Amino acid sequence: MKLRIVTKNVEISAAIREQTEKKIGKLSHYLPSIGEGKVEILKENARLPQQRFSVQVTLDIKGVLIRAQEKAEDVRTAIDRVVEALANRIERYKSKLYDKGRGISLARQGITEETEYAETSKKIVKNKRFLIKSMSQDEAINQMELLGHDFFLFVDSETGKFNLLYCRKDGNYGLIETGVG
Repeated sequence: MKLRIVTKNVEISAAIREQTEKKIGKLSHYLPSIGEGKVEILKENARLPQQRFSVQVTLDIKGVLIRAQEKAEDVRTAIDRVVEALANRIERYKSKLYDKGRGISLARQGITEETEYAETSKKIVKNKRFLIKSMSQDEAINQMELLGHDFFLFVDSETGKFNLLYCRKDGNYGLIETGVG
């Protein structure tokens, strides 16, 4: 596996670089078809020391991307956590590729486009209808928090357009604004 390590706001030692390559390299034992990977190590000015270092890894498995990101107070802990998260995601990915009816691992045989589509297609199992109210962004944040949801669809009272408000991993909010291209 080819591995590219990128750092931002931090210099890492050769020992940490070697540890990163070794631990992420072991993931190829789970799935030998991992082609290349990108590791991003970032030091943030976070208030909480447990979120000071962020490590994000993206693996390319024959065009399928698997990504995990973990934060910790030191780089080594963040690397350990992200490797564990990736191992879990790879196992989940492999279980989707396993044809239980025939007992054949599609991951080892290679996947045809037809088989890959059939294995990953999902169904809509629930349909909800609701009225979308016009409101300000602050009102939408309050409504989303009251509902306990991670996202909220509303019509912006200033623009009259649909907007999607969502919670980010860092605790802040994101807003997707619609428009015609």
